[in-house]
Amino acid sequence: MKTLLKRSLMAIALAIVAFLSTLEPAMAVAEPPFTIERRDGDFELRDYPGFVVAETRVEGGFDEASRAGFRRVANYIFGGNVGPDGKPIKIAMTAPVTVEPAGGDQWRLHFVMPDDVRSTGLPKPADPSVNLREVPRHRMAAVRFGGFTTEASIAEHTAKLRDWIAAQGLQPAGEPQIARYNDPFTLPWNRRNEIMIPVR
Repeated sequence: MKTLLKRSLMAIALAIVAFLSTLEPAMAVAEPPFTIERRDGDFELRDYPGFVVAETRVEGGFDEASRAGFRRVANYIFGGNVGPDGKPIKIAMTAPVTVEPAGGDQWRLHFVMPDDVRSTGLPKPADPSVNLREVPRHRMAAVRFGGFTTEASIAEHTAKLRDWIAAQGLQPAGEPQIARYNDPFTLPWNRRNEIMIPVR
């Protein structure tokens, strides 16, 4: 009887979680704008205007570095900064959170800064390990996939994207970037991940 009750409660809990995961968030998280030049199933060729990123470099494995880098940059946008008047400024969260190899066992993690804050002047990071970088206009090839960003899934979709880039007659112009658009509580089948590679 207890086993049956536990199973029933578990089924109800899973049903509630599945239902809540389908609801739209009250406030959408902003993403950097881009123009789609070419679309082929899960693949896209995009043209991005210039933007500014808040970024940090972290050493270690992908998961460990992602968590540490996220905390640093999140701290910056949530008030770990010095504004023009000497006071901290809160900056809206954007998506995706992007991670890319930076040589050796280092990774570079960044958030794109919102246009409204850029126009009024970005505050200076209080943490010296966080910096602001201007990214000029660029083209990116991207492939979208769901589930978790495991080493196997990253390698699989990076290889697929490289093959697609070659088939399109394009040339890679930088390292692959792992872009994640969801919070950690999003169920795997609702997740949006991308591998993006700069191209020319």
